[in-house]
Amino acid sequence: MSTMAAEGEEERVTPSTHTGPGPGPGARRLPRTLLPAAAATLLAAAGALVAVGCFLGLYTRPASDDWCAAWKARDLGVLGITADFYTTQNGRITNAFLSGLLYSGGPAGTKILPTLITVLLTAALVLLGRRLLRALGHAPPLLLLTACALVLQALLYYAGTRSYQVLLWAPATISHTLPSVIGLWALLLALATVPHPRRAVRTAGLAGALLTGFALGTLSEPFALVSGLAAALTAVLCLPRLRLATTWRPFTWCLLWCTGLLCGLAVLYTSPGARWRRAQQPEKEPLLSTAELRATYEDWLHMWDTVTGQWAYLAAPAAGLLLGLAATLRTPQPSPSTSPSTSPSSTPPSPAPPSRWTLAALLLLPLPVVVLGSFAVAAGLRSGYGPTGWTYARTWTSYLLPMEIALCGYGALLGAWAGPRLAARRPAGPATVAACATAAFCLTLAATASLVPGLQQLTTTTVARSIAWDAQNARIRAETARGATDIGYRPLPIGTLAEPFFTADRSRDWVAACISRWYGIDRIHRR
Repeated sequence: MSTMAAEGEEERVTPSTHTGPGPGPGARRLPRTLLPAAAATLLAAAGALVAVGCFLGLYTRPASDDWCAAWKARDLGVLGITADFYTTQNGRITNAFLSGLLYSGGPAGTKILPTLITVLLTAALVLLGRRLLRALGHAPPLLLLTACALVLQALLYYAGTRSYQVLLWAPATISHTLPSVIGLWALLLALATVPHPRRAVRTAGLAGALLTGFALGTLSEPFALVSGLAAALTAVLCLPRLRLATTWRPFTWCLLWCTGLLCGLAVLYTSPGARWRRAQQPEKEPLLSTAELRATYEDWLHMWDTVTGQWAYLAAPAAGLLLGLAATLRTPQPSPSTSPSTSPSSTPPSPAPPSRWTLAALLLLPLPVVVLGSFAVAAGLRSGYGPTGWTYARTWTSYLLPMEIALCGYGALLGAWAGPRLAARRPAGPATVAACATAAFCLTLAATASLVPGLQQLTTTTVARSIAWDAQNARIRAETARGATDIGYRPLPIGTLAEPFFTADRSRDWVAACISRWYGIDRIHRR
């Protein structure tokens, strides 16, 4: 009787007298009003910025390395340019193979590449975010997930100092933006295949990890270093002894990924092209010497001084906080009176949960990946390009995207933890949650809007150059048709990329040589 009376009293509780541990009906109204409107606004704002970048792909024209890759893909074919990169350039065979595929179709490939990268990266980020929220026991809001994915991409493309190279210049996007996209899809493949009950699927996933790792090892050294570090640290945490994973499958996947990366880097490093490239560098102290380590540390500080000086990156944790709040407030809270009861005898024994130290290490895993990975990138840039190597900001993508994902993830975890606790407080709980969501939305929108002036400048420069390039290309084609073999060329610089006549030594002017090969003439001179 007392139990029935208690249940009757619980049924008569009104929204104004809700005292449960979860968010009350007042807070539940937020997902139906404030949060969907905020998600739609962010989706429109960030989507517009990213769409402009995709549209600018139609106005990209050859510059710097484009000229060399274009004529080699045309004259040598896909396998020919791959062999050329291995024997005479840098050993990046996967990079050369993808470049051959891209340029073999003419200019169309470079025009659609930004859109292709954007679509693939958006889908990967949304799927990864959905898996995270479901692992936390929350229903993922698809609209806000997509908005967060677009916000992260807007930051990746426009918050840095080399926007044109990161998104629109095909050689850089193949080398430094596309690897991150491939890496995210490889992670999603691992999450789908490692726990799969069918052995054939698990075996295919492991083989895919080895092959993909090898391909990325010969595609991008910076990304190989960052992803290898992430996989190695994850493998340690996935040892069954630490109880984060109950089988050896996750450890095996990480081990095969690292093995593939090491094999790819070994093929790259020992290639004739890489040996030739190292021979062009002046003699310098060993990388692990005290002087070089100190210089690398200073380069690393310069890189992070540039990154932390861009306050737009605050949009990543703010968007994550909004996502966490939205996910928790739209997730139904189980009621103690309606939850199914099971007897201890009918419940199978569950494995021991991981220790708090293991969970803390998992939570903090992105920090050493970003910090040590960025230092490895700085060391590689100094080794390959000298004291000014750290300014090659297109390579920073390898650790900037993990940084942005980590910041967004931390924001989402904070929102998932704080949302129900704030909403349960009476009487100001719902108002507090609304204030937090509004603040997160305003910060995300303001930080995203701060990217607009740089994008406007990028748009003006890209479109103006395409018009000038088309006019010059038509003139050169006409002169070539009349039999001219020495034609004037006016440099059209963009994105701090090399143009012809960048050096007084004609024998070292590789851009001018590649332009001459592309047009089928003997030489070009300054016009």
